Amino acid sequence: MNNIRKKIKNIENIITPVTLSGTPQGMDALALAEIARSTPNSVMHIALDEGRLDAMSQMLAFFAPDVDVISIPAWDCLPYDRISPSPETSSMRLVGLSALVAKQTDISSLVIITTLNASLQRVPAPDIVDSATYIANVGENIELESLLSFLARDGYQRAGTVREAGEFAVRGGIVDIFSPGAELPVRLDLFGDELESVRTFDPLTQRAVEKVNALKLEPVSEVFLDDESILQFRGSYGSRFGAVAGQSDSLYQAITSGRRYMGMEHWLPLFHKKLESLFDYAPEATITMDNLVEDALEKRLETISDYFEARLTGELGGTIRDSAVYRPLPPNELYLERDEWISHVSHRPCFVFSSFRQPETAHVQDLGGHKARDFSLERAQQNLNLFDAVRDYIINLQSSDRTVVIAAYSAGARERLAGLLSDHGIKNCQNIKDWRDSVSFLNGSVGLAVLAIEHGFESDTLAVITEQDILGERLARPARRNRRSEAFIAEASALSPGDIVVHVEHGIGRYVDLLTIDVAGAPHDCLLILYESDDKLYIPVENIEIISRYGSEGSEVQLDRLGGSGWQARKARAKERIRNIADQLIKIAAARELQKGEIMAPPAGLYEEFCAHFPYHETEDQQRAIEDVIRDLASGRPMDRLVCGDVGFGKTEVALRSAFIAVMSGKQVALVAPTTLLVRQHYATFLDRFSAWPVKVGRLSRMVGAKESKETKESLESGDIDIVIGTHALLAESIKFRDLGMIIVDEEQHFGVTQKERLKNLRAVAHVLTLTATPIPRTMHLAMSGVRELSLIATPPIDRLAVKTFIMPFDPVVVREALLREHYRGGQSFYVCPRILDIRDIQEFLSEHVPEVRFGSAHGQMSVKDLDNVMHAFYEGSIDVLLCTNIIESGLDI
Repeated sequence: MNNIRKKIKNIENIITPVTLSGTPQGMDALALAEIARSTPNSVMHIALDEGRLDAMSQMLAFFAPDVDVISIPAWDCLPYDRISPSPETSSMRLVGLSALVAKQTDISSLVIITTLNASLQRVPAPDIVDSATYIANVGENIELESLLSFLARDGYQRAGTVREAGEFAVRGGIVDIFSPGAELPVRLDLFGDELESVRTFDPLTQRAVEKVNALKLEPVSEVFLDDESILQFRGSYGSRFGAVAGQSDSLYQAITSGRRYMGMEHWLPLFHKKLESLFDYAPEATITMDNLVEDALEKRLETISDYFEARLTGELGGTIRDSAVYRPLPPNELYLERDEWISHVSHRPCFVFSSFRQPETAHVQDLGGHKARDFSLERAQQNLNLFDAVRDYIINLQSSDRTVVIAAYSAGARERLAGLLSDHGIKNCQNIKDWRDSVSFLNGSVGLAVLAIEHGFESDTLAVITEQDILGERLARPARRNRRSEAFIAEASALSPGDIVVHVEHGIGRYVDLLTIDVAGAPHDCLLILYESDDKLYIPVENIEIISRYGSEGSEVQLDRLGGSGWQARKARAKERIRNIADQLIKIAAARELQKGEIMAPPAGLYEEFCAHFPYHETEDQQRAIEDVIRDLASGRPMDRLVCGDVGFGKTEVALRSAFIAVMSGKQVALVAPTTLLVRQHYATFLDRFSAWPVKVGRLSRMVGAKESKETKESLESGDIDIVIGTHALLAESIKFRDLGMIIVDEEQHFGVTQKERLKNLRAVAHVLTLTATPIPRTMHLAMSGVRELSLIATPPIDRLAVKTFIMPFDPVVVREALLREHYRGGQSFYVCPRILDIRDIQEFLSEHVPEVRFGSAHGQMSVKDLDNVMHAFYEGSIDVLLCTNIIESGLDI
């Protein structure tokens, strides 16, 4: 730290730009914090991309909690796209710009973190942004029409029930609003024009969470659509393209009629008299930037120019192919030009961070840092103990008088690392909240912090070791609030007129509307339910929990007679059937309790090390499922548990840990999967996770050669193979196990009657764990009734993003870019056609306009062998784009 302060103490007299070499990730955040503290002005850090922006924001929160940080990302869409940036991104940008306007007089110890792409974009002027935020306090008078006008102007969408960011709903004097910059939506209660109360509420249950004292709403879009901006748009559009051109342009037709248009932000200059740059919001700010930003500048400007030319020349070489009209604005109206950007950077103090060590000159200052040690060698070699190597490394660092900090991705991971280090001799660890806690270290202490940093670094006085340095690639995310789903209807707004509902006492009826009726001389809100013969039932809204939705939809549902005996008779028959089923279930459950099962427990120390190699942070649901399985294995009776979760939600990790416990208990494990594709996937996963352990993994399927199959069967009988993964071939009578302790069944619904009977016999002698995303009704019934234990994994994984759906005209530029972006990212794409006949035309389009990708076809009229070959090729990565019909809805496992 002292070395960093010395290097930048003469910040006002530096020659610009200055390269700060020896600043790997993490150490650049330390240097940035010192620069922010040293200069009387603000600091603008230009990150290479959004990932670096997020990483730098998190690191500054740890290394410099006393420094104010404002993040301004770039649009999350392409230049000259047909879609708008997401409401969350637009709101985050405008919140940041608004904060900069508010901090014009207090800019010391302020860091603005942005990206290269964002710094190139032109933005609305400060006075426009300053008027785009709506603020009101409880007890103040506000006009409802003025509020609704503001919401419409700033891009909010009116909805019946507020569920997503950027929506609002109005029900009399109650207004629900979900500002994109907020964690939860708010519910305003107006008494006349007075804002009587403001409460946050859960968008899933619609129930209030807590009271707040003020309302602050951020805009959803940088286009503020009011009478003034529409008039400005008309004039600007006509001067550039002519008034006649607007007759064929859906953009012009929508805006002039006062409607928002998807992608209208790409014509931002037409809505404002003047646009500014991000540099104009902080004219005196010191500039810092990631290494290679200037190289990325040239590529970004070239990309913008390419998209402009593609739009200008008529959609890919003059072939419009039914595309809608797109009249692009010149790049210099939307983005800064190269000389303009360089001028902003070069006329103020500027530092460039570089992780490489360089000789010191007038333009280079070496801060002396380098990347921390990576323990990949120890992870790869089974004969080397990973945590012994970490212990020796820490002792060596402490011997050179360096402060040692270990960064974990979560509090749970921090505790697990502390336990593992303690087991291997590092017992003097203490948790720290942020960098300020490091001053309280005793000599020889090791700090344990929650800090999402990929790689550690070393300097003369400090060493940071990350969880990823020790355990390999890790992925984590912030914990989410656990929202419980409600069985009954939460509020009247969740119902629509015509919905079929069930009353606890009166049976099936049809919801008509929410009415206000006079009861004892006072108005009262009631739900009107219609029954047979147009009989009416009014239910007070406070008793809404006594009705629930009917299980199926449709207008042909037979309504019950109000006060009739039919509903009560059906309830009585259902209760009798439930009693009969319960009697059978009790007998089955009693028989299970009397059976003896192999007791298995996770081996202390070894199990924690195995779990530590899981490259994700366990979700709450996943951790609960793992604990359920461990408890079942140690219960002394045969386990029969169903783990239900969507594809990619972490069911395989539950299987891996249970298999580890079984193998370490001296038992064999069989994993049965319905397809060869799944067998191949599981085999690769198990080989990778058990590579550092003396565990032998085999496989059996029709894709395995005769010689390997014979050897696998012999090894299973002799006990040489600990874990075998295969298709239903594993259930054959000829397969003999030496000591089978656990059966893992993946996607049980794909197995036939014969295979399930075989599984029933095996359940009597081994623990059974069933994994499924779509359980069959009988399996789900057994699980819900308690005959089979059930664990649900409902939390999506870290890399599962919400699906974004855009409806737009066919656009070759968008199609080509979408496929190429995924291709160059290293991913794959589905191109879904409505009919098999359409596939040939799309093949010609891909061959002509996207020759860079390799594509294959899959549809229901192909032979099983050809379809299997295509899917294997797609899975192996030899096909980039799978051109298919809705056959992908059949549950192909990728």
